[in-house]
Amino acid sequence: MQMLIDGRWVEASSRERIQVYNPATGSVVDTVPRAEREDVRAAVDAAEESLKKWSELPAIERSRILLKIAENVRQNSEELARTLTLEQGKPLNEARSEVNSFANCCEYYAGLIGRHRNVQNEFLTGEGFFVVTKIPVGVVGAILPWNFPVSLLGWKVAPGLAAGNTFVVKPASSTPLTDIKVVDLMYKSGLPAGAVNIVTGPGITVGEEIVRNPKVSKIAFTGETGTGKKIMEMASDQIKRITLELGGSDPMVVFEDADLELAVEGAVWGRFRNCGQSCTSVKRLILLEGIAEQFISKLVEKVRTIVVGNGIEPSTHMGPLHNEQQREKIENMVEDAVSLGAKVLVGGKRPEGEEFSKGYFYLPTVLTNVSEEATISNEEAFGPALPVYVVRSEEEAVELANRTIYGLGSSVWTKNLERAFRVAEMIQAGTTWINSPPIARAEVPFGGFKQSGLGRELGVEGLEHYYETKSIQVYDYSKGRKWRFPI
Repeated sequence: MQMLIDGRWVEASSRERIQVYNPATGSVVDTVPRAEREDVRAAVDAAEESLKKWSELPAIERSRILLKIAENVRQNSEELARTLTLEQGKPLNEARSEVNSFANCCEYYAGLIGRHRNVQNEFLTGEGFFVVTKIPVGVVGAILPWNFPVSLLGWKVAPGLAAGNTFVVKPASSTPLTDIKVVDLMYKSGLPAGAVNIVTGPGITVGEEIVRNPKVSKIAFTGETGTGKKIMEMASDQIKRITLELGGSDPMVVFEDADLELAVEGAVWGRFRNCGQSCTSVKRLILLEGIAEQFISKLVEKVRTIVVGNGIEPSTHMGPLHNEQQREKIENMVEDAVSLGAKVLVGGKRPEGEEFSKGYFYLPTVLTNVSEEATISNEEAFGPALPVYVVRSEEEAVELANRTIYGLGSSVWTKNLERAFRVAEMIQAGTTWINSPPIARAEVPFGGFKQSGLGRELGVEGLEHYYETKSIQVYDYSKGRKWRFPI
């Protein structure tokens, strides 16, 4: 597979290639170019050249193209989902859902195009009037993660294109294939050459060049907090606009009056979807002591039914971790917790059998008696291990929920809506779901507090981040106003 720059298939100037592996089997799925800085510069130039044409296209035309992109993605959803499963590892049903979310995003922002009208008002003195208008930021660099490469491509390009911007996209080197296919479909839907360019290669060259290139006006990044800090530092040299969606250690608080069956389902879905590799996965389960024993029993029973396997197989509920490093991290976290007194109720090891020998599999794991000093209590756990904590009061639950450097997502489970809203407001997180696992929707803004990021994606708020606000003041000299210095 090749890169798409200025609407054309191209190889890297280095002629070197990167292998993309299947996390379930260790086999090579395909290869992509290993781009150099000069390839990124060509993509940026193409995006800059396309900016005027795309931004000046009538709003109705941009809307039609976004709708056509959504239509073509849906028509090719099965092929895209299969490719996503092969390169990322998630089960096919989850891959289908992710492809569908990309189309949803395009449709949502197609409906918002043109709604940002100029605002005009007279001055109170009657001397003239002012106009407040919105203009595109310019060329945007979108740097994507490997856990949700397709949906997060949509979170960035759909509002950005709607606002009239153009893009240089860097997919994760381990999950570039589906994104390349999606960008190809975007061109087949009528997108002008250069409006979206996709460049594959390592972050130290491709990512850094995108961030540092003076022609790139904004960076939209999703990934881990450490990388986000480096991007923020590099972007500060030129005061670039940035949107950062970073890590999380999301708490799920369950009160005594919650629907326990529903909450158990929510905990399982929220923790083990995508093998626990989501920024908003349930990372810490906080139970009020009155229901703790019953809840844990139901939870363990449910977790034991999760079928681990190759995501291509229809019977699979949870696929492998994405790479060996991710598996080692979660293994080390579990071992650390156990060394500090935690008890493994289920899982806590790799599955046995020949079918698991070449992939990065790890059993879904539940831990109790977890120390507050354990790594899993303090760092983001990006894998299928769920630590459980028992508290005695609402105040203790909130205090524990906020005992983290992160503030991305959270959930509260109770039938008492007054308490639900009270606790939701006290939890320091960008999103709190009430009686629901973490589900992102195109209509609702998403982003984090504290070290979970800057800015918002999705919703009208997400669109605003792809505009600059410009004020124009018009004075009527016939009113007789004169300026003299000194005043």
